Amino acid sequence: MKKVLIVDDEPSIVTLLTFNLEKEGYHVTSANDGLVGYELALNESFDFLILDIMLPRLDGMEITKRLRQEKVQTPILLLTAKDDTIDRILGLEIGADDYLTKPFSPREVLARMKAIFRRMEPRQGAEAVTEAPIEEAPALLQIGDIIADLTNFQVTVKGTPIFLTPKEFELLVYFMKRKDRVIDRDTLLDRIWNYDFAGQSRIVDVHVSHLREKIETDPKNPQYLVTVRGFGYKFQRPKV
Repeated sequence: MKKVLIVDDEPSIVTLLTFNLEKEGYHVTSANDGLVGYELALNESFDFLILDIMLPRLDGMEITKRLRQEKVQTPILLLTAKDDTIDRILGLEIGADDYLTKPFSPREVLARMKAIFRRMEPRQGAEAVTEAPIEEAPALLQIGDIIADLTNFQVTVKGTPIFLTPKEFELLVYFMKRKDRVIDRDTLLDRIWNYDFAGQSRIVDVHVSHLREKIETDPKNPQYLVTVRGFGYKFQRPKV
């Protein structure tokens, strides 16, 4: 049974989500205070976090930021009453996995959760139908000085462990499995975010920028994750 933490100060939202999540077999814990929610997420084990952005004492953005700084990699869905692209990008930038604007249906929350859980599992079958086949990936992927451990979700660069958010890790592995292939932004939006972010290529660019900051010696002059102008991005072995 997967454990879900809901942090929202609107009782009606908590009641609605709790009822529908428990009906689907999830175990739900809730809090109506940001600081309490943060401490629960930090000190207890959950499979998924649903955080409202506007919360007493500690808002959902700050909770997300602090959890990622503490290397808590639990998937996070942010809820907000504001439909603001900048807020959405900021939430994803600091480590949230998805973003949903109120009002919403419980079915949409469940669909987003299931999509995120699917993205955390090895992809097989359907992807191979729509893409050129790729070689079966080993437990360790290595290109140059970058090693991705697919079993333990860890990445090292020149032997030094680096911290990646779940989305950054998924993006890096996606690129590494497709070394030397040019991948356009729309494909990345579809494959990594798994639903339509039409016109939101900025989200891809933000995540690529953050990934470069962590894996490149000089992020402004990347050697691994390079831009192919007019097309997208390509992951390659650094040229000597």
